[in-house]
Amino acid sequence: MKKIILLFSLYFSVFSFGQGNTHTQTGGKYEGLAMTPPMGWNSWNTFATNIDEKLVKETADIMVSSGLAAAGYNYIVLDDGWMTHERDANGDLVPDPEKFPSGMKALIDYVHNKGLKFGLYNCAGTKTCAGYPGTRGYEYQDARFYAKIGIDFLKYDWCNTEGITAKEAYTTMSNALKIAGRPIVFSLCEWGDNQPWEWGKPIGNLWRISGDIYPCFDCEFKHPENWSSWGFMKIADMRKDIRKYSGPDHWNDFDMMEVGNEMNNTEDKTHFAMWCMLSSPLFTGNDYRKMSKETLAILTNKELLSVNQDKLGVQGFKYVVLDGVEVWVKPLSDGAWAVSFVNRTDSSKKINFDWSKNNLKDVDFGYEADFSKTIFKIKDLWKNKEAGNTKKTFSAEIASHDVVTLKLIP
Repeated sequence: MKKIILLFSLYFSVFSFGQGNTHTQTGGKYEGLAMTPPMGWNSWNTFATNIDEKLVKETADIMVSSGLAAAGYNYIVLDDGWMTHERDANGDLVPDPEKFPSGMKALIDYVHNKGLKFGLYNCAGTKTCAGYPGTRGYEYQDARFYAKIGIDFLKYDWCNTEGITAKEAYTTMSNALKIAGRPIVFSLCEWGDNQPWEWGKPIGNLWRISGDIYPCFDCEFKHPENWSSWGFMKIADMRKDIRKYSGPDHWNDFDMMEVGNEMNNTEDKTHFAMWCMLSSPLFTGNDYRKMSKETLAILTNKELLSVNQDKLGVQGFKYVVLDGVEVWVKPLSDGAWAVSFVNRTDSSKKINFDWSKNNLKDVDFGYEADFSKTIFKIKDLWKNKEAGNTKKTFSAEIASHDVVTLKLIP
């Protein structure tokens, strides 16, 4: 009997060694990769599957030369359509050789040599949303492929997933990435249908909370295939009571930005302010080669970016609505607050905000601002200038769909 046990133990140890000691690996995401909301560029909103290495190189070049990289945008993420329609004979994914003639590894090296990081897209289902090979059944093989070519970010979608559960599918891929051994930010693109905020924290670094965004202020765009895309304020309103689930390394993702895509500069400005107030990951989706100086100025506004990237990592919330003007507030580190006044109406609105009648209280995280006890200096973050203090009523004229964003400093 002892001999049988000894032989079994020897066999098990040899087998385990041959498998890379996988039984000692712990599952779950790589911790600490996204302590502030990730920032970068994603190809989908403008280019869909019409992507190639020339576009990526030009985007990387402009990201550095324009100051976007210095502002914090450091991920370039290729969305759906980067691969061929079939896996190779070994079952590996194949980057499209017509789109990427130098090879994906060479392109990733180019991006890394610019001081930037690189991301790819796949899907939990049998096929991606655009019909390319999905990862179902290939999770560990694909994770090894991603680690080998050196990606830093994986966006993982939820098309063609009949018969599988979201939590289980995303857990499997998260564990596969961890075992593959390369730190890769894991972005769950599940659309919020299965409440990923309730279970996603140990699995991913960020999770989508809605269906796809559309470049409009407050519309619903109905697709012929019987699904909808949403204006950015629709998405901001979409989920109630989920901000308590968001924070450093586990973010509610309100989708890629449409700044610079079809809306006017006023709406772009409000869109950007809202994503900063919501602590959303900031992924641009515009064509940098055609970007206006106004768009660049919005995306690189250091004061607004500091609200998004604040180390406290608390998502803002809607405090009150005054004659069609929404007041959004966000606790910041060192006792400061960000306050945004958003005009949801189609006409200009005058606001007079009496701080003494509007003490702020964050019921989810316990932060408070009592203006009867503490006087706050006010800075207008879009104008980048001081705007008095909270002893006086704050007054402003706000154009339709425009925003005023303030920082209150105790």
